[in-house]
Amino acid sequence: MPQRLTDIDTWIFDLDNTLYPPSAQLFDLIDERMGAFIMRLLGVDAVEARRVQKQYFHDHGTTMAGLMRHHDVAPEDFLVDVHAIALDRIAPDARLRAGLERLPGRRLIFTNADADYAARVLAARGIADLFDGICDIRVTRYTPKPDPEAYRLMVEHLGVDPARSLFVEDMARNLTPAKALGMTTVWLDNGSESGHRDHLPEHVDFHASDIADWLDTLPKPWGIS
Repeated sequence: MPQRLTDIDTWIFDLDNTLYPPSAQLFDLIDERMGAFIMRLLGVDAVEARRVQKQYFHDHGTTMAGLMRHHDVAPEDFLVDVHAIALDRIAPDARLRAGLERLPGRRLIFTNADADYAARVLAARGIADLFDGICDIRVTRYTPKPDPEAYRLMVEHLGVDPARSLFVEDMARNLTPAKALGMTTVWLDNGSESGHRDHLPEHVDFHASDIADWLDTLPKPWGIS
């Protein structure tokens, strides 16, 4: 059973395709840079680079984790390269900002990206000042979601009480470890993945398609207008 929302005092959000819509296709730019990185690294064509990229993502949680394991890639080289993208596809969203402002307690970011990139995205969306902390791939020692170790390190780093925390993600598989820790979970089913609907009853407490819409539906018992 999900927590009563009035019990939540920590609101944890994924970043990519969660705090901006997949229609912005921002991750497509990152995806292209990942492919180019692999082509240079392995000396392969675009088709093989794409196969390697997606295989590592599915097997290891992130493409970077696979490259580190199988090719001794330095993670910082990869992070800096693939996140060197323009952010002109996203813009401030007043309704999203208003919804986040109404939330009581802390607002946090938990991402497989790096904190520098996360800060840029939050600034481009006009919400950087609303967040109290970021747990990025460096904090988790390059261990990505959905590895349970990443969640343990996030809880430790940010001082999170899972029983009083809610986690919003666009990837359903990343909710499983959060639920196992006792968090309330929200699957943002916005088309960025096909989803794992067989997990919905056990691992997903709330199901939404748009983050601003979902925030607008929340009860407002906290005396915040």
